[in-house]
Order: sequence, then structure tokens, then C-alpha cells
Amino acid sequence: MRVEASSLEEAYSKAAKELSCSVTELDLQVLQYPKSGFLGIGKKKAIVEVRRKTNVNTQRYERNFNNKSERYDKKFDKKERRPREDASKQEPKKQENVKKQEAVAVERPITKKSVSVATPFDDKFHKEKINPKNIIYEVQDKIKSLFANLCFEIADISVSVYDDDTLLIKIDGPDAALLIGKDGCRYKALSYLFYSWINIKYALGIRLEIAEFLKNQEEMIGRYLEPIIERVRTQGRGQTKILDGILIKIALERLRGEFPEKYVGIKNGKDGGRFIVINEFNRKNT
Repeated sequence: MRVEASSLEEAYSKAAKELSCSVTELDLQVLQYPKSGFLGIGKKKAIVEVRRKTNVNTQRYERNFNNKSERYDKKFDKKERRPREDASKQEPKKQENVKKQEAVAVERPITKKSVSVATPFDDKFHKEKINPKNIIYEVQDKIKSLFANLCFEIADISVSVYDDDTLLIKIDGPDAALLIGKDGCRYKALSYLFYSWINIKYALGIRLEIAEFLKNQEEMIGRYLEPIIERVRTQGRGQTKILDGILIKIALERLRGEFPEKYVGIKNGKDGGRFIVINEFNRKNT
């Protein structure tokens, strides 16, 4: 893997953390040394290429194997030194033990525990796939009954099939904007609520549209991603800014659709924010 950091020490530490090992177990190659530059101009980060050494685990395995073999040999030698009983005395004991085991096997009744019985817990993992068309009205009625007990004025609630694995839920009305909330906080809460219910009960995903909020977000993030997509096509790699909530999900789906042959993943920033990186797969690790 390649690691970028402000210093070589930070790059080594980050690589060891990602590969769950110590720095001494890493095979390191410095691709670019860090430079401070002048007033931030010409500043460069440290770039190192690392991989975990394979001979370290092999040496540990061989050492553990040799220790176990040595202990086994000592234990076997002790058993060999013990005086063995006469074969004529051992034979009656073996026959007597066999008779006892046969008698117990005959007397022991077959209990219900010895028979495997399907439980309701097992049935949850063997359900047939549900056709979304068969449940859209059931889901729609339950969502309407939910909002009937709330103070929001919602005029239109509809559920339809988006694809074979997803339901499209549309909500609109005079108070639809209140369901979105500041920075989409209520939208995210409702989306999580509906997904948890529908995915657990019907094993389906959802696409929630409230007053065209999702459509507007997709159009906005699409315009933002256009220069990033062009940069990835010319330079082979790129990354987004810090994205939050539904935006990072939309951006991730769009970028993975544009670059199925590249690595597209979410990374955590130092301040806790999340962004998306696009680069080549590490062929050595794959």
C-alpha cells in the first residue's frame, strides 16, 4: 500500500496501524521525501510504499512449532519409560469396558435433544425473496398511519418499486420541508428509521424522496463531482472534500459507477470528517 503523511515517521506509524503490525515488520520504500517549502510553496508530503514482511510470521510459526514438538517428545519419552502392564492383564480390562459401554448404549433412551428440530430462529435465515410489488400498499398504509398521529401536514405519501431490491418512498405536502430539517438532519433520521424497519422485515432497501430533496442533492453533488471525475481520468487518482450524511452516500455510488476498475472508498479525516478517495488497487495485496 502507499501512505502519504507530513513526515516519514508519521507515514511509518500510519502504515503500521493500517497493517496491524509494528514498524519493524514492514518492508519500506521511500518514493518521495517530505519538503517544507517556502511559505507553503513547494511543500511536499512524504510518500512511502510499504508491505508487511512475510518471513516474520514464518519464523514465529517455525519457532512455535519447534517448541511444541520438543514438549511432545519429552512427554512421549516419559510415557515410554513407564513400566507397561502385562498384556494378559490388559485384555480382560478392555473386554469388560466394552461390555459396559454396550450395556449403557442399550439402556440409554433416545431423547428429543438428539434430534435436530428447526426453530423459529432458523426460519428467519431461510425466507424466500419478497416481491416488492406485493408489499407496496402495506408499507404505504403503515407510513400514512404513522404521519396521521404526528403534527405535520402531509398531503401525498406514495410507495412504489424502484428496482428488484429497493422501494421508492415519496412524501410531499405543506410541511414536507420540516421533515427535511436543517442540513437534512430529519431526513437522515427518517431514512434510517424506514430502512431499519423495511430491511429487517422485508429484506429490501429504500430510496426516500421528500419534496425532491434527494433529487436536488444528487444534482448538486453531480455538478461538484464533474471536475473530480475528469481529474481521475487524466491523473489516475483523486479525492473529494469532506462530505456529510446523504452526500457521501450519493457521491460514493456515483464514483463507483464511473470507476468500477478503481478503488473507491471512504476515509476519515483528522477532524472526524469523511471524504472519498479514488486510486488504483494495490496489486500486491489483491
